Parts: sequence; C-alpha cells; structure tokens
Amino acid sequence: MSLRIAIFDDNKNIRESISMLLATVGDIEVVGSYSHVLDCIEDVKESNPDVVLMDIEMPGMTGIEAVKVIKKELPHIQILMQTVFEDDDRVFDSICAGASGYILKNHLNTKLVDAIQELQFGGSPMSPSIARKVLTKMQSISNVIRPEETPDYHLTAREKEVLSCLVNGLSYKMIGAELHISYETVRSHVKKIYEKLHVASLTEVVAKAINQRIV
Repeated sequence: MSLRIAIFDDNKNIRESISMLLATVGDIEVVGSYSHVLDCIEDVKESNPDVVLMDIEMPGMTGIEAVKVIKKELPHIQILMQTVFEDDDRVFDSICAGASGYILKNHLNTKLVDAIQELQFGGSPMSPSIARKVLTKMQSISNVIRPEETPDYHLTAREKEVLSCLVNGLSYKMIGAELHISYETVRSHVKKIYEKLHVASLTEVVAKAINQRIV
C-alpha cells in the first residue's frame, strides 16, 4: 500500500518539484497539492493523506495555525513542516502544535523521502536542539496536573497497552510487532487515545500519561 502525501505550499514551483521527486519513489503517492490552508480540513478529508507536508509560511493562515486545526479535527494525521531556518522559534511552535517533525527546504531533494519514511515508522525528524526544547516543554506540561487529580479517560485494556508502548518510545511498527496487531490497527488505537485524552500531539500524550500515571 502506497503512503499518501498531501502538499501545502504557496510556491507552485516547490509543489511541482516535490511532486516530481516523490513520483520517483515507488511506495509514495501524492494525493493533494494546495496553495493555501484556508480549506485545509476539507482538503485533507478529501485527499485522505497519511502525511501532510506543510510550509510554515502560508498566506491567509499560517502553517502553524493549520497544524492546530488539522490535529484537532484529524489527530491521526502526521504532519511534516517545511522551514528555511531550523532554529526558528516557529519550528518549535509547530512541534508543540502537533507537527511530528520538520525538514529544511534546502534539504528537500536529499532528505525528504527519508524524513517521510521516518514518520511512517513512528519517528520524529528534528534536530537535537529542537528535540531538547520539546522535551523541556513536555516536562513543564507534566507538572501542571498532580497525579491525584487524574480523571478516568475510559481507555480500553488494549489502548492502555498501546499507550504504554508510546511512552516507552516504540514506533507504530514496533508496537504492532509487540502486540501482534497490524500497523493500521495501531493507528486506529492511537487516534482513539488522542481523542480520549484530549491531546493533539505525541508530546502531550507522553506528558499526560507520565504525569497522571495513566499507564
């Protein structure tokens, strides 16, 4: 089964270049190409991608705002940000909003396919400096609510097993092997976990699970 990709970038040349690059990869299919994010929910629902490639700088509504909208409505969608500067605070904001990683625009030709495949297997392509910022953010979130205030999220036994695997750093593929379930089944469980915990990113999932001792 091909990995489905939707591209959001206001630069037509970049969209076409990415589409041509990904067309050379046998197990990747571009299912949508958009110049703005004002209709991102409708566009994503219609194209049904596994991964969204999102430019941070978008007209009308920024890529960061689009990430928040997409993750709130469709939390299972993986989002890879495009950026010019990796030390930009907006990269960190994108990750906190729910993006799974980012890629520098000048690395698209050489690293895009690897970054997409890393997402596919549960990874989060980002630099050590951004990862450190995200970890600090996760730790601050984990101190907001004391364990004794933990509500009942009504997770099933299987969802708790999947959540425990996420906390332990396992990718979707590794979770499937550990629990003897398919990749798609793992994705389905993760989507339900996001919905029940009222979170939009892996960072929030792990922070909430650890702080509230859900697993």
